[in-house]
Amino acid sequence: MSAHETEITVRSYELDGFGHVNHAVFLNYFEFARFQTLEAAGFPPKALIAEGMGIHVARVEVDYKREARLGQTLTIHTEPEQIRNSSMTLAQEARSGEHLLARARVVVVWVGRDGRPTRIPDDVRAAL
Repeated sequence: MSAHETEITVRSYELDGFGHVNHAVFLNYFEFARFQTLEAAGFPPKALIAEGMGIHVARVEVDYKREARLGQTLTIHTEPEQIRNSSMTLAQEARSGEHLLARARVVVVWVGRDGRPTRIPDDVRAAL
């Protein structure tokens, strides 16, 4: 399984009243990085949608370790941890330099046109 890294720079509108990135914004960072990972593996989200596939988040666990502030460059590391029949678990970390800011485990389920779970395509399995 391959890993992918996505860089994000913290923007002003992502800050809360305390001047750091709101905890919920990390979910957006992690989601963006997951789609970047799929695209880097050769599966752009638009192509998956055109094929009638969807990827739905079934579970997210996040441990927050350190705050992020305006202008910081974050590296989001995304790595498939487990691939099952219709779901996969992805491990993600948000770092700024050597500092771990947040760690997540995300379970996603692949769904077909009918909105029901479907087998993850073999070419996706091989790429990830």
